[in-house]
Amino acid sequence: MHSGHSSLPYTLVFFDGVCGLCNGFVDFLVRHDHARQLRYAPLQGATAAQFERLPRHLDSVVVVEGHRVLVKSDAALTALARLGGVWRLSAAARVIPRFVRDAVYDLIARHRYGWFGQRGACRVPAPHEARWFLP
Repeated sequence: MHSGHSSLPYTLVFFDGVCGLCNGFVDFLVRHDHARQLRYAPLQGATAAQFERLPRHLDSVVVVEGHRVLVKSDAALTALARLGGVWRLSAAARVIPRFVRDAVYDLIARHRYGWFGQRGACRVPAPHEARWFLP
């Protein structure tokens, strides 16, 4: 089990592997992460099972960065900011109080399968992106 006490050399994005919206977000991150700072793993996978500090519900993207475990809007904004360039400006959304950001996040999360679809299985990375995905 990974306690989350040791620091990772990259930012790790855990996502709901069967959620259409979540997979779209990961596709976006992969496409725009030119510095390759991010790694990805489904919340349903073996990597997530090794992290004791991860929330066990599937209603949020989770970002593990250093010793921090971020969820909901903080996780999404951190992942976007790591893309660099213009995406760093996403950090400006932090001026909106977290309870407001997370309320909007929760609303979308509750309806994500109905609005964006649900896959029958976790995302399988394309061969050229496999090195950025953990099981």
